[in-house]
Amino acid sequence: MGESRVTGRDLGVPFRGEPGCFNAVTDVAGVRVGHSTITRGSGTGAVRTGVTAVLPRPGFDPVFAGWFSLNGNGEMTGTTWVEESGFLEGPVMITNTHSVGVVHDAVIEWLNKEKLSNPLVGDVSWSLPVVGETWDGRLNDINGFHVGREHVFEPWMVLWVGLW
Repeated sequence: MGESRVTGRDLGVPFRGEPGCFNAVTDVAGVRVGHSTITRGSGTGAVRTGVTAVLPRPGFDPVFAGWFSLNGNGEMTGTTWVEESGFLEGPVMITNTHSVGVVHDAVIEWLNKEKLSNPLVGDVSWSLPVVGETWDGRLNDINGFHVGREHVFEPWMVLWVGLW
């Protein structure tokens, strides 16, 4: 059976425009989303975390970008380059608070491997990937460091299927 979810519009938030058919980021033409979800155990020590990759357009064509810190709390890598250049040159990755580092490193590793076989990746002699965090400590054993390189590579594979 379908799950009913409450949206911002349902709560009276006055968003402009009309939502797409799924009311999701993937309603925007060209946006691709991949994810790896890690679910193990129950109760204390349960694992409920993962990695999400949002690619704003196929390939590595830069898109105009900016960023804003709503409450000044939280970690996000790559924002200095976005602010300085005004561009996003790759995916936005989202993971739990304590996995930002492993996701950052794995994106760079993946890009360097991919550039050998995919000319559309271009020059990745340096990379400042955008990785944002969300604290999932009430749902997840956040100090268990469950997100690994393999979880980062998994959503990438979903994103790349059919892009070229």
